[in-house]
Amino acid sequence: MEQDSRDAACPGNDASDVVVVNLDLGNGDTDNGPAGKGYGGADINRALFKNEEEKKDEDGSDDDSGTYYYNTEASGTGLQRREPPSGGSSSLPDTFQTSHLLFYERFKAYQDYMLGDCKPSEVKDFTADYLEKTVEPCDWLALWSTDIFDVLVEVRDVEVKDLKARVRLVLPLQCDTRGVELHEEAMTSLLEATQHKVPLQELQVVYEESGDIDQTALALEHVRFFYKHIWREWDEEEEDDDFDYFVRCVEPRIRLYYDMLEDRVPAGLVAEYQSLLEKCSKCFQQFSALRSGLSADSDSELDNVSMVEGLKLCDQLESFKRKLRIIENPLLRYVLAYKGNTRQQCVQSRGPRASGAKVVHVVTASCNTVQLQSLLSARLIPLCSSEDTEIQFHREPVSAVDSCYQGDLVIVLPGMYSVSSSIFIPDSITIEGFGFPDEVVIEKKSKGDSFVESTGADVRLSNIKFIQHDAIEGILCVRQGTLNMENCVLQCDTTGVIVRTSARLTMNMCDLYGSKGAGVEIYPGSVCSLVGNGIHHCKDGILIKDFADQMDAMPSITMENNVIHNNEGYGVILVKPNSGEEPSIPVGRSEEHPDAHTQEEKQGGSLDHHLISTSFSTPPVSTTSSSSPSLPLLAGSAKNSSDGDAAASTGRKWQFSRQLSRNVEMSSQAVEDLKDHQIFVSFQGNQFKRNGMGDFGTFCY
Repeated sequence: MEQDSRDAACPGNDASDVVVVNLDLGNGDTDNGPAGKGYGGADINRALFKNEEEKKDEDGSDDDSGTYYYNTEASGTGLQRREPPSGGSSSLPDTFQTSHLLFYERFKAYQDYMLGDCKPSEVKDFTADYLEKTVEPCDWLALWSTDIFDVLVEVRDVEVKDLKARVRLVLPLQCDTRGVELHEEAMTSLLEATQHKVPLQELQVVYEESGDIDQTALALEHVRFFYKHIWREWDEEEEDDDFDYFVRCVEPRIRLYYDMLEDRVPAGLVAEYQSLLEKCSKCFQQFSALRSGLSADSDSELDNVSMVEGLKLCDQLESFKRKLRIIENPLLRYVLAYKGNTRQQCVQSRGPRASGAKVVHVVTASCNTVQLQSLLSARLIPLCSSEDTEIQFHREPVSAVDSCYQGDLVIVLPGMYSVSSSIFIPDSITIEGFGFPDEVVIEKKSKGDSFVESTGADVRLSNIKFIQHDAIEGILCVRQGTLNMENCVLQCDTTGVIVRTSARLTMNMCDLYGSKGAGVEIYPGSVCSLVGNGIHHCKDGILIKDFADQMDAMPSITMENNVIHNNEGYGVILVKPNSGEEPSIPVGRSEEHPDAHTQEEKQGGSLDHHLISTSFSTPPVSTTSSSSPSLPLLAGSAKNSSDGDAAASTGRKWQFSRQLSRNVEMSSQAVEDLKDHQIFVSFQGNQFKRNGMGDFGTFCY
């Protein structure tokens, strides 16, 4: 009855269009999810994510109307209450807590109810249809929240097409301000200036225990999150018939958001992604402004110059978007990651001490007399024969390394050392374990981008076992300089050893295992020598990356007498780009039948090798067709100019490269071997055993 009264009160609302679905949510059944976690209770979860049997109505038809309804007869709301933004002293009412939804909740809402299989140009219509079916049309309270104020308003009407609501102030005025003073007259004037319309994204629904308004609160949260974190202003100009907008853009961006939220993406990559978004947005705005000022019938010199500038902006825009897609795609993020690192965490090199003295840093929590006597006779007495050598004692390795200057020595006595921060090595020092690796163990349990990070010109590491937990970038990263590692054990959890561009790694007689990524990642332009190592039980053994950048040189790799075995993927895999002029032919595709390979949809999230072994492609696109609304206008201007043929040729070249950048083709295949590849300086005596996808493979992107 309350719903009927609301429908009668709303202007222009036709009661015959209202559909009420009564879901039998049951009482006390909590199998579908626990309540009280801040993400929605069991009842609301069942209403949101009911299975196919629950979607069917009484006459057996499958209701796929793109909406969901919360049972207003259930006992109260399943959502939690959120305190006012200003804390307990605020006079404003509480709102619904909807900002901490789980990945699965957002995923299902966008896939099943809001977006479905729409194209970018249809997003607004699908969103409007979703809001029309879920949002109460009028007579509910909300906080109009901006950066400056929060004010209580009453919603009189919802205009779903414009994503706006017609509101009026609740009197007496209830508001909180930040840095300004507002009164009733000022707020009234502000609303009059906006015709009493405010964006739906700026409305926070006032909390009600009845449960009648839960759908509205959730719907506004989904729209708010979508336009803040998912939608890009250039999306609407990209039509791709092979994959719908949800699969191509929405899902990978949601996954990336939660990966960043849960610290599964390196801090440097997060900063690079945000920077790329800003650059891409600025470039798109410049291009849009230039395009709107062009006339298709004009042949003036000014328009010709603008057209050429527009082509340059198009090319720059596509470059930004391609880099964004690489970071958003979990598979490409795994095989390519990123070239630079904008983090400022790497400490600066101290260089030699001003006094010229050398210090030996001894790390031990405690030691007995036998150990101390052995340390003195074997290491300290020979090292401290000169008067300018000093000995310092530390209880844990991080403080010892942080105290080092160039040329210092760190000796780690047997024991289990748990560290909470990363170990940065900016100077040329030596770190050695006094004993066997299994006796000298350094374990990192807290999260962080990397475990050990080396930037020193000549760093030496030996006789230590490293145990990694939750390090995002790997157990050891040689970012620059040279690292010589011998007789170490590396027990990985995420990624193994990373050798960045221009860095050098010599790894002898080491044992590396357990990486969920590659055991060793080798970047272009690096020098890597692997001799006598065991690399096993990883996703891939060794992953060699090639970005095809003109500034990147090929890596120089020496592999001798290594045993690479029991890896889930390949023993050695080379990642390389497809050439735009001579595209590589994925597995199962021949030159005579270029479209013979079936297209498969990737769900992402997992880095299982069924993803890597799948080819993703889009049908060939004619280079004379338009790939965006911007091209015809630019091409039209070119034809009317004195340099029309050259400009049109430039336009076709731009368009072809644009299609190549959009239709990224990814494929992997096993090859007989890579030992004859020019990246290998020496390749001999290596053994490959029981690698899941083969000993050698290539991945083309």
